Amino acid sequence: MTSPHSIAILGAGAMGSALAKGLLGNGWRPEHLTLAEVVPERAERVRSELRCECVSDPAEAVRDRAAVVVAVKPQDMETLMEQVAGAISPEQLVITLAAGVRIATLENVLGDTPVVRVMPNTPSLLGKGIAGLAGGSHAGSRHMAMARMVMEAVGEVVELEEADLDAVTAVSGSGPAYVFALAEAMTEAAFKLGLAPDVAARLVNYTVLGSGEMLVRTGQSAAHLRKQVASPGGTTAAALAVMNDDGFLDLMVRAVEAAHRRSVELGG
Repeated sequence: MTSPHSIAILGAGAMGSALAKGLLGNGWRPEHLTLAEVVPERAERVRSELRCECVSDPAEAVRDRAAVVVAVKPQDMETLMEQVAGAISPEQLVITLAAGVRIATLENVLGDTPVVRVMPNTPSLLGKGIAGLAGGSHAGSRHMAMARMVMEAVGEVVELEEADLDAVTAVSGSGPAYVFALAEAMTEAAFKLGLAPDVAARLVNYTVLGSGEMLVRTGQSAAHLRKQVASPGGTTAAALAVMNDDGFLDLMVRAVEAAHRRSVELGG
């Protein structure tokens, strides 16, 4: 008999471990979680730091668990599915975090088992992520609710159709790298202006952090907040004029579109 809150996490890498920590922080007990990990050092870390069961056999991990979270790299999915296909039943829910692996690919292996595909992002490692969720042909409202509850342990969640997940990948999945690239450029500019590297990094990092908090907490649009900072004829307006003249907006649109095309290509 499966517990309604029991979860197996297949893969104890960065995302799998972060999800386990988030679940424990949200009220799950260690006995509610079983992780599967073949790397001995990772498995030992799970046992010592999280106090959760961690086994090497994924088929053993999924036994009697209500939900199975697949947190392995896409290139490892085929082997993993071969190992667990016979151990997973239609009464269980499979939540896959593997980028680019379509729901149909898993349904072809798992039959009538409900599948929910998730596109998370790296801020999930700090409990500050956002994930797009899409349900397969056998996933009903209770399965989506369970997947949402699991993923909310590491951040925010939006429910979409699977066709939209390539756009989610391009915007929020790859998005942290765009923000880091901007921070990298701002830090370099600050250094060239004579600021010490540690001072430059701190100024930029907290500017990015605080600006993100303003977007989330105020509910105001990015355009509105930008206009609040940019007084006519001021320093901010001078900087934004250079960005506009050099096509910053078009550059970002083309970058996100390139990420979207690549996501579609990788998904076959």
